[in-house]
Amino acid sequence: MFARLLAVVLPAIAVAVSGPVWSYDAAMAESYAQLFAPVKGPAAGKALHLMPPDVFVNKAKAKEQLIALDVRTPAEIGVYSVALPGSLVIPLSDLFTEANLARIPSDRTVVVLCMTGARATAAGTALRHIGFDNVYVLKGGFKALTAYMGPKEANAPYKPEPVNN
Repeated sequence: MFARLLAVVLPAIAVAVSGPVWSYDAAMAESYAQLFAPVKGPAAGKALHLMPPDVFVNKAKAKEQLIALDVRTPAEIGVYSVALPGSLVIPLSDLFTEANLARIPSDRTVVVLCMTGARATAAGTALRHIGFDNVYVLKGGFKALTAYMGPKEANAPYKPEPVNN
C-alpha cells in the first residue's frame, strides 16, 4: 500500500519542486534577432518586404519579372487563383520541402500572397531567413488586392496582349 502511494506522490512532488521546464534553440533565436533587427518604426513595412497592392499591380502591368507565390490551401485556390503568368501555387503546409523550394526562382522578384497576408508574411519571412532575398509579401493579401482593383478585375483570367508582327 505504501509503495503504491509513493508511486503516485513522488512524481507529483518532483514536478512541484522542479517547476516547469522550458528551453529554446539559442542559435535560431539569435538568427531571428538579426533578421528582425531592422524592423522598427515607420520602416518596418519595408524591412518586412511588404509590397502594397498598387505597387504589385503596377509592376505586373509594366511586365516586370514577377512571380506570384500563392500559399493558400487547395480549397481556397479552388475558388479563385492568381492570373499572373508563371505563378506558383504551393500551399504553406507544403512550401518548405526540398522539391518545392527548388521551384522558387532566385533571379526574379517573388511576391508571396494568401487571403489576408498573414500566412504570406510568415512564409515570406521564413523564405528570406533561409536565403531567398528576392521575396516580398503582398500587403493585405487577396482581400487588399480585390479592394484596390475591384473584385471583377482582381479575379479576371489573365489575357496576354496580342503581339504585333
